Amino acid sequence: MLGVLGGMGALATVDFLGKLVRSTPAMCDQDHIPMIVRFAPSIPDRTAAILEKGPDPLPGLREAAVSLEKAGATSIAIPCNTAHFWHPALQAQTSVPILHIADAVVDALPQHCFRNVRIGLLATSGTLSAGIYQERLARGGFVCRLPNEKRQTEIMRAIRFVKAGQLAASAVIMQEQLEDLLEGGCHYVVMACTEIPLALTSCGADYKRFLIDSTEALVGACLKLHLSRTAQQVY
Repeated sequence: MLGVLGGMGALATVDFLGKLVRSTPAMCDQDHIPMIVRFAPSIPDRTAAILEKGPDPLPGLREAAVSLEKAGATSIAIPCNTAHFWHPALQAQTSVPILHIADAVVDALPQHCFRNVRIGLLATSGTLSAGIYQERLARGGFVCRLPNEKRQTEIMRAIRFVKAGQLAASAVIMQEQLEDLLEGGCHYVVMACTEIPLALTSCGADYKRFLIDSTEALVGACLKLHLSRTAQQVY
């Protein structure tokens, strides 16, 4: 059973669940992945904590992860990139494997591009400050490019718009930041915050072919694990 530690944010969790259901090769209800969702919006802001401007989310994350394990989860997915700053600490608290969203993205990259290309990152300031993606991309042979300080401020504003349900306002800002990264020489751009795909849903096909969705990458990792376990049960 898949455990989903969600609520960070609300729309992003629903987006993850929808993509997981739509991506599952199911012919009937029984073919879908059994799951339990812990919707925990009360967990403190992750970026604020990383930047030392807010309370520690780890106790809330730990409690939610343990509750999923007790409920029968055999793996856990967290559709929030910034929360993965605490991935090592969380994994140390449970024997249930917690899938890592950034590892899922790096694993998906060879399907999209070749090595030694420039990868732009659209993410929260907490994710960028924690280096959740930069080291992994470098190990994979990719060159990473980040927005400048002014543009990062705009990205955070756009993410807050998504959390407030103002998708149209977010889309205008986020598309401008995407265009800046592409014009700056990026071959692909990772949407390394699960709010961002919601903002860029309406962008044209000319842009979408350059985008890598971290939510979809996590969905792919969940499906891969589920299908491998299902195959083992069959044989």
